[in-house]
Amino acid sequence: MMARVVVQETAKLTVDGVEAFFEKTVTAFGTGAKIDCPRQYLGRNVYVVIRRPKKD
Repeated sequence: MMARVVVQETAKLTVDGVEAFFEKTVTAFGTGAKIDCPRQYLGRNVYVVIRRPKKD
């Protein structure tokens, strides 16, 4: 069984040393979810930022 991820809520994020970034949609994967990422980033540490829905 996978460990639960602790989610930290914040309104602002500053990150140094960014090599790349991209926007993806989270999709269903079994009983969880996943984000597709280019193979070149296998084994790398990443941050996942969850955006609030856009207000119309």
